[in-house]
Amino acid sequence: MSEAHIIQLPLFIFWAGVALLAGSWWLALWTFKSILRDEHKPQPQRDWSVPTVDTAADGDSPFHHWDVRFKLVALLGFAFLVVATRSPWSALIAIFLAFAAVLLARLPLGRSLRRLLAMSGFLSMFLLVMPLTAAVHPGDTLLVFGGWDWFSFNLRGLQLALAVVGKACAVALLMEPLLATASLARTIEGLTRLGVPEKVGQMILLAYRYTFVFLEEAHRMAVGMQVRGFRRRTSLETLRVMGNFLGMLFVRSFERTHRVYAAMQARGYQGRFPAPFCFKVTVGDWLHASLWLVLGVGLLIFDRLGLG
Repeated sequence: MSEAHIIQLPLFIFWAGVALLAGSWWLALWTFKSILRDEHKPQPQRDWSVPTVDTAADGDSPFHHWDVRFKLVALLGFAFLVVATRSPWSALIAIFLAFAAVLLARLPLGRSLRRLLAMSGFLSMFLLVMPLTAAVHPGDTLLVFGGWDWFSFNLRGLQLALAVVGKACAVALLMEPLLATASLARTIEGLTRLGVPEKVGQMILLAYRYTFVFLEEAHRMAVGMQVRGFRRRTSLETLRVMGNFLGMLFVRSFERTHRVYAAMQARGYQGRFPAPFCFKVTVGDWLHASLWLVLGVGLLIFDRLGLG
């Protein structure tokens, strides 16, 4: 503690900072929700047998025309290089590049905002916990409010938290142009062409597709329970009913898997899915992949040289 630079501040500055942080966080959430509310439109009854990750696969953008194998290698490689950076300024540049990718892919901003909104509660804990718990190193700057020596705010911890949050947001934004600009089956086929075991690809495809079927099954069962007068309470009877509910859901899911497998065998399934996709490499695929990898390497060099 004696080797760190300590700055004594009045206690009211701490409470003002807490109020400002809470107000900024509330304003950001309110803005996100307002944008999502404006983009919300009534939709017909959803087909729960169809996954939603690739709803924008029919678009027209450079990401849609990009060979999925090159896209996987380039964007995942860029994401790993982003994670290897340390500076919050490097993370900010990565967020800008990922957001530019979302715009170039012509994807709805609501999807990306929902992804960030789902992460906001978890990531906000880093901004609160890391400055208060980071180990004190020589040369650190500590803010002590109102003489509370036991309650110090480490600015280096805040810098680390900002870097972690920024990198997480950048990678999350990058997943939209990576997954939403091609059908899920085409993406899985691209993974298998890159060396991922075919069985793993089949498991991913089936698990994701039928997750929505099982969720709809659970929803129908829950509606049936409510129609029959069930209300959740803090009682042993509620625990017994919920246990029966989960057991019946497991049994129905198990029976459905047998029916699905029998249907697949009736259609000629012998351990492999047909591969209807034809991949054709173009010069543009190489150029796009090279551009993203160069951007990632350049960002890492920018970070390691201390420019960030």
